Amino acid sequence: MKNRKIIINTNENKYPILIGKNLSFKLGSILSKNSITPSKILFIIDNKVPKKIISKITKSIKKKYQILYFNSNEKNKCQKSINKIIDILLKNNFNRNDCLISIGGGITGDTAGYAASIFKRGMVYINIPSTLLAQVDASIGGKTGINTKYGKNLIGSFYQPALVISDTNFLKSLPKREILCGYGEIFKHSIIFDRKFFLFLDKNLDKILKLQTPYIENSILKSCIIKKKIVEKDFKEKNLRKTLNLGHTFGHAYEACLGYSRKLNHGEAVILGIASATAFSYLNRLLNFSNYKLILNHISKISKNLEIKKYFNIKSKNKILKYMVNDKKNFDKNINLVLINNIGKVNFKNKYALSKINKFLTHQLKSI
Repeated sequence: MKNRKIIINTNENKYPILIGKNLSFKLGSILSKNSITPSKILFIIDNKVPKKIISKITKSIKKKYQILYFNSNEKNKCQKSINKIIDILLKNNFNRNDCLISIGGGITGDTAGYAASIFKRGMVYINIPSTLLAQVDASIGGKTGINTKYGKNLIGSFYQPALVISDTNFLKSLPKREILCGYGEIFKHSIIFDRKFFLFLDKNLDKILKLQTPYIENSILKSCIIKKKIVEKDFKEKNLRKTLNLGHTFGHAYEACLGYSRKLNHGEAVILGIASATAFSYLNRLLNFSNYKLILNHISKISKNLEIKKYFNIKSKNKILKYMVNDKKNFDKNINLVLINNIGKVNFKNKYALSKINKFLTHQLKSI
């Protein structure tokens, strides 16, 4: 598959997303071609990225650079990490035209992007996502953020990168669980926007998860195009972009309930959240039985272990509800949910009383 270029064009600015193999090894020339000419560069690099890859990337850079290795986990996606990044930038007299480059997954990108957005009211930011999840989701749309004890991503900003480089070469170094994590967002995009894409995924799931060409590249490209269309129409998440939260109100609560531990990563939580949203949609007569079964059967194909009973029981219910109430998408006592009308069509204008969610979770957790 040839390298591909997608332009994200919002009403605030536009930037390219480059998709292809070994692109990151040409970083120096890519910066020049895109008229990005910093005097200094600070790399924020997930410490799980292989050092051989980092060496090849930095060899292409002729500018002065520093590296901060980041222990990427939800607990480190916090204000303390932001302070550390800002301190390095200030001590080394970085200016707004200098560059902060993130190399890592969504947690690294969210943290580095937020630091870039607040340093001197915004410096040049480049995202090189190293995980499948980040390549199809976190790197597109300009959302940055950190967690607090009250919940996930409650502090953050909308800040567009100057450039995104999605190098499929990174994916070879990922464990299978990380591939599944990223696939959760690809799966989500198909349910939101494109039934034909969902059927493609359902037919070719095994080939995609094994990173076979051209199935994985086509899945990444199509997923990015779907998110591009949504983000361009609604950058600040006033309306249409809310559909991208399918599975996330439940999913974020599941993550928080387990303390953002390795027991459940973000993509797995989103898949569990989609399963919950699917069941809730069906029980509330928004989704027919045929599509309900099609979605749940696909989730079962992804992984037999992705069942709510593997993680929670009825004693977990009140804790889950607490985090759902604190979700940043809520504006009153009701809980906002993105629900499914059909595969390829969802709606985001749903508000439910806490008692309704309580009853649903009781049913789900007692039926185990």
